Amino acid sequence: MSKYDFKSIEVKWQNYWEENKSFEAERNSSKKKYYLLEMFPYPSGRIHMGHVRNYGIGDAIARFMRMKGFNVLHPIGWDAFGLPAENAAIQNKSHPAQWTEDNIAAMQVQLKSLGLSYDWSREIATCRPEYYRWNQWCFLKFYEKGLVYRKKSQVNWCTSCNTVLANEQVVEGCCWRCDSEVEDRHQEGWFFKITDYADRLLEGCDRLSGKWPEQVLTMQSNWIGKSHGAEVDFKLKGKNEVVKVFTTRPDTLYGAAFMVLAPEHPLVKRLSLGTKQESVVGKFIDNVKQEDKVTRTSETGEKRGVFIGSYAVNPLTGEDIPVWTANFVLMGYGTGAIMSVPAHDQRDLDFALKYDLPVRIVIQPADRPLDESIMKVAFSANGIMVNSGSFNGLPSDVAKRKVCDYLEEKKIGKASINFRLRDWGVSRQRYWGTPIPVVQCDECGLVPVPEGQLPVLLPIDVDLGDRGQSPLKTLDKFYSTQCPLCGKSARRETDTMDTFVCSSWYFNRYTSPGSKQSAFNTKDLDYWMPVDQYIGGIEHAILHLLYARFFHLVFKDLGFAKSDEPFDRLLTQGMVIKDGAKMSKSKGNVVDPEEIIQSYGADTARLFILFAAPPSKDLEWNSQGVEGCYRFLKRVWRIFNEFLDDIKLADSIPENFEIKSKELRELRRVTHVTIGRVTDDIQIRIQFNTAISAVMEFVNHLYAFRDYWVLVKENNDEARSLVRQSFDTLILLLSPFAPHISEEMWSLLGHKKSIVQAEWPVFNKDFTKTEELLIVIQLNGKVRQRILVSSSASQEDIKRLALNDSKIKEQVKSQEIKKIIVVPGKLVNIVME
Repeated sequence: MSKYDFKSIEVKWQNYWEENKSFEAERNSSKKKYYLLEMFPYPSGRIHMGHVRNYGIGDAIARFMRMKGFNVLHPIGWDAFGLPAENAAIQNKSHPAQWTEDNIAAMQVQLKSLGLSYDWSREIATCRPEYYRWNQWCFLKFYEKGLVYRKKSQVNWCTSCNTVLANEQVVEGCCWRCDSEVEDRHQEGWFFKITDYADRLLEGCDRLSGKWPEQVLTMQSNWIGKSHGAEVDFKLKGKNEVVKVFTTRPDTLYGAAFMVLAPEHPLVKRLSLGTKQESVVGKFIDNVKQEDKVTRTSETGEKRGVFIGSYAVNPLTGEDIPVWTANFVLMGYGTGAIMSVPAHDQRDLDFALKYDLPVRIVIQPADRPLDESIMKVAFSANGIMVNSGSFNGLPSDVAKRKVCDYLEEKKIGKASINFRLRDWGVSRQRYWGTPIPVVQCDECGLVPVPEGQLPVLLPIDVDLGDRGQSPLKTLDKFYSTQCPLCGKSARRETDTMDTFVCSSWYFNRYTSPGSKQSAFNTKDLDYWMPVDQYIGGIEHAILHLLYARFFHLVFKDLGFAKSDEPFDRLLTQGMVIKDGAKMSKSKGNVVDPEEIIQSYGADTARLFILFAAPPSKDLEWNSQGVEGCYRFLKRVWRIFNEFLDDIKLADSIPENFEIKSKELRELRRVTHVTIGRVTDDIQIRIQFNTAISAVMEFVNHLYAFRDYWVLVKENNDEARSLVRQSFDTLILLLSPFAPHISEEMWSLLGHKKSIVQAEWPVFNKDFTKTEELLIVIQLNGKVRQRILVSSSASQEDIKRLALNDSKIKEQVKSQEIKKIIVVPGKLVNIVME
């Protein structure tokens, strides 16, 4: 028997797939397409087993769907721009371009060593001009559509990284990358008007229900944050100006006892200026800067605030109410100002009790009176209006609309819809990114670069310095140019684009990556899009996935895309956990796939990562589990070789061939039961662990079948043909998970074509019927015996066999039997006195 030499087997078939271009896809209108995509990787230089899990899941599905007859597109590329590459290059005294390309070359070798079925002919890297010129083209198309603007805004600035950070990248007042303190700045930047698509993005969440994880859809819906309510004008006492407040509860306006402004609100410092509160307010603002925004708005975080020394006027009561600033109000939602109604909002009540602020009840429940003097729990439900002037006695849900009507009539407010979502700031102040295709001309203002002049090339021969300062701002040969309109001297934009722009449309580029005249060929796009199955981590639930959906909607409006969504189905795989933490370089707990491949083979690495846990659950790294998967593959190899000489020349048999042997009929039954289980586990449930478990049980049955085989194999064509069929099936079912060993066994059985071109085995339910059934016998509902009966036995036959069983006879003895309940195919319950 030959040894399982995984090293030579895996190299052999990887070379075969590459030489024969086994996974290259072409548009074919006669075949149904299947576009399978994993979120493309950042080229960090080394992959770890967390990456293998993501790619292994995708590859198993891609191979399965190809065998099911689909025209499968399974591309790969590199999310290659961005701050991590730039910082790593600076640290290693290299250039980001060289650093990135070297890492790509190293990771190509690693991914190919896993035998992943990628169409490498479609490989892209976002840092190359042939890709990022189309980023610039997208920018121009968005600009033409009125979806791009430039404005000055408050931003989070990391002094160490020298760039703007998103709110999500600020943790406890510090940069998530370098831990340096973050400061507020006001500066110019470019924005995409994603808010114009807020409603459509929200509607899409409903369409995707059942296809995407509900957790992801909930996160996106909450991030978009649509709220119905009213925008109300509160006059500032003694001043000729108003503060606009958005509230979802206009029915509680009579109960507004104080106003709260975000510490970042421009009025806070101005209104406190010259008051006794000026110093206190200044210190409070500085203190709040140290808090991250998630903590500030969490239910469990401490709610802190100070009076700013000014008052506003409640527009319905005419009363003066104090104006405070507090850490739980953000500029990023609504207007950065809220009205506080302690009696009907728990956060406001807690704050009012803490700072001895007034509480006024304006909605009473129908079943009991509320007393504001002892109130500890706010009443936030619907009820009956009280202390609310002409609205008294109305149901509060009715009053919401009537209060809005009154505000509009008096021109002091209006019904309004508010979104938590804010426009996407795409300007970055670092070097390693896509140059923004706009010039500043003294005569013409901001002028977009004409499409014919793209790409605006990112200069490579630059000195980055040691702190990441962008050289573009001082590189005359880059920023000095001519205005496309008037021809006079102009200055290029020196900010680069957020790298999320690269990942917001890359899946479209895969459909026609070689196109030089357009970002994508519309025929290719129409054929391949949308992505049928997208796979990636849930950490991308909001930013990447939301931005990609936004881009796709814009492309649809521009006439480029036909589908409503870019990704039909989404799978978010769990993390790989080691030593109690997510596997990552920063934690120093990564397992290098190369070590596993060298010791056990790529098939073992793939098999373990798919078998150890369901795809959507976290996977605990276990070296013993790797050993177990390796032993299983050796076991498969051993049983295959034991049968090989006897079956490799066997002829095929018709599907309806009558098999005389009970043992052979059982082998055929187990074969088809396994086909059914593995097919459903991959296609319907995407549960590879149970699919692999079914294959393992199948192998166990083949081992048990050996004893019978030794007795009947001589001159038994029927047996050889059926066993050959079972081994063909075993190899096909194993191939999505362990493709190298499957290809080798397939070839040794004499198949002329690669298993990549083979068809998935067809499940026949008629063959899964068992000849004997295991029946449970209960006495008064308690299990006392199990017996085998013929599957064709009638209920009377089963009763008789149960009553005649010696163990049951002994326990029943002379007791009176009241009734016998038979559950067909499962159990007999004998009920006695």
